[in-house]
Amino acid sequence: MIEPDKIRDRKLGVIAQKVLDQIPVNREDAAYMLATNDILDLGSIANHIRNDLHGNTTFYSVNMNLNYTNICELRCPLCAFSCDPGDENAYLLTLEDIEERVKAGVAYGIDEVHIVGGLWDELKLDYFESMLRLIKKLDPDLHIVAFTAVEYDYFARKAGLSLPELFERLIDAGVDAIPGGGAEIFAPGVRNKIAPKKISGNRWLEVMKIAHEHGLKTNATMLYNHQESLEDQVDHMFRIREVQDETGGFKTFVPLNFHEENTEISARRSSTGYDDIRLYATARIVLHNVPHIKALWMYLGDKMAQTLQSFGVDDISGTYFNEKVVHAAGAKTSDRGSEPHLQNLIESAGYTHCRITASYRKRSEGNKE
Repeated sequence: MIEPDKIRDRKLGVIAQKVLDQIPVNREDAAYMLATNDILDLGSIANHIRNDLHGNTTFYSVNMNLNYTNICELRCPLCAFSCDPGDENAYLLTLEDIEERVKAGVAYGIDEVHIVGGLWDELKLDYFESMLRLIKKLDPDLHIVAFTAVEYDYFARKAGLSLPELFERLIDAGVDAIPGGGAEIFAPGVRNKIAPKKISGNRWLEVMKIAHEHGLKTNATMLYNHQESLEDQVDHMFRIREVQDETGGFKTFVPLNFHEENTEISARRSSTGYDDIRLYATARIVLHNVPHIKALWMYLGDKMAQTLQSFGVDDISGTYFNEKVVHAAGAKTSDRGSEPHLQNLIESAGYTHCRITASYRKRSEGNKE
């Protein structure tokens, strides 16, 4: 239990009292938290919420990445992964390639397949429906987390379908949940610099609302430490909170630390541990209506993933075999993790691990190396 009168910083004390009284914090509160140097008291407030929701449990998953192509017509300046057709590094996974990779994942013991890729006009909707049905045929119990809001918008336009029609078809083919990619930052001025051809923040939120109406639970992300301001970060979180008040469909908020190597965007400055801690703790307090806050160990590194569990984070993500996107931008972590490794990151931080799918269904734990 936090004790507001024992918090040294008066404004943080007021915020702590709001949390105890279940009063949502406002934008001014959020901006203050993102700038405070008192991270220990900030963390005590965030962890109060975390413990109320999840106790001493931290979640993880055993999953694989399936980045079906890196060919993309958007070629966002922020992205080190995308290619033009004909580029030396361009690739497309055939259905036979996908079958081989998923079979290897099933042999390992994965519970989930996480699918995102580039936007390429050559790929028609039947490719994606066939991909989904193939995965479900290989293992009907696999949880498929597939395609960002940006991809759904693109698929619908190219196929001449409404979004409700598209969701119905892809749910029928096997989609179980939606990742949170493509949100980047909603502020139009910055978004137009880092991803000028990508759908707007308003459209991203609209796509997610329609997904929620169709019973799909989704993540929401925020890319930080590129060209955005603290005010942009605050606005991004509050717009997610507003949609969550309407739909209740966001299950997880996932801040993503920008990696600039091989991109056309320079980070405004090197992110520090203090920056990461402030952002995750603030997110936990602002997004009181989103059940989970996830820190991707693959983006942040092991030590920060351990630390953030005491600052509001209750999920450190999954094994993510064959992750391509962040590693193309210079991430120094491994492109895969083992289940024992993730369990150790949780246990050594003083928490109890729980293996789940992206919909937070508990799964039996194995011993995969």
